[in-house]
Amino acid sequence: MKILAINPGSTSTKVSYYVDGEIVKEQGISHSTEELRKFHNVVDQMEFRRDILLSFMEEEGIDPKELDAIAGRGGSLPPVSSGAYEVNDVMIDYLKNITQIEHPSNLGAILANEIKEQGSEKTIALIYDPVSVDEFEEVARISGLKGIERKSIGHALNMRAVAMKVSKDEGLEYQHSTLIVAHLGGGNTISIHHNGKMIDLISDDEGPFSTERTGGLPLKYLMPLCYEHSLKEMLRLYKREGGLKSYAGTSNAKEIEERVLVGDNELKIVYDGYIYQIAKGIGSLATVTSGAVDRIALTGGVAHSQMVVSELRKRVGFIAPIIAVPGEHEMIALSKGAERVVLGEEELKEFTIPHP
Repeated sequence: MKILAINPGSTSTKVSYYVDGEIVKEQGISHSTEELRKFHNVVDQMEFRRDILLSFMEEEGIDPKELDAIAGRGGSLPPVSSGAYEVNDVMIDYLKNITQIEHPSNLGAILANEIKEQGSEKTIALIYDPVSVDEFEEVARISGLKGIERKSIGHALNMRAVAMKVSKDEGLEYQHSTLIVAHLGGGNTISIHHNGKMIDLISDDEGPFSTERTGGLPLKYLMPLCYEHSLKEMLRLYKREGGLKSYAGTSNAKEIEERVLVGDNELKIVYDGYIYQIAKGIGSLATVTSGAVDRIALTGGVAHSQMVVSELRKRVGFIAPIIAVPGEHEMIALSKGAERVVLGEEELKEFTIPHP
């Protein structure tokens, strides 16, 4: 079983080679600002990134004709159910010409298809758990203002992988369990998984603030700012300059903790508020299943913090046992998803554009 996984990011392309159940080679290939500046759109970077991937494969002795599957990070597609989707012409056309969201992950399916062209008849190209995974119950879509609907946009790939891993490790069946997963990183997403579906989540713009994103803000104080700044400036404030960074001048949680531990009391209150809001998000999702939760999983970079994990155990440990699965697990999630498809354990779905 040989699988290549591709995860395009804003300034890098992560690639891994998976053989018989294990990643045997993984590399993050960095792209300089100067290299990327010459491309007008993300999709224009395809040939540049494809050639880098092919060079990586040649250097590592990876023959595309021996690959069983190439799994690309899913991009900004319409809402879809979770799982694996074969890359087809409809998907590629949507990512190249229709999607309104410019994101590096849009290249995942396109690059997977390019590599597949050099594979064999058995080689399949697929995506797995794109950011647009939407399994919300209808009641979860209500926002509070008619005409605006809550959307399921978040770290679906990592959160579902962690939910399945914790279920297996804890002797539970993912398809018959309830788990809350908090992805804590540059952006926070907290989701609840019930009987194999991610039925609700709190996205990074409506819940707890993160290391660099504001989370949900009081609207009556936010609205005046919108008249003082351009849309581009407001997006930067919300997405790059908010959260802990706005208070501490850095988004490095480890550095912030060190400052707290040496006596920065003002920053301690902010960091306590950060943990407090995460706990509130977890607690609110527990109400979705009337408090019946089997496990709470913490993932993302901040889940490495013993301070954060310890404090969250104090605040929400009464709901369910808390399991820390730190870091991001996208590459193994892509590889494992593709493996299940190749082995016939999971369906390979056909991507179509839903009609209103």
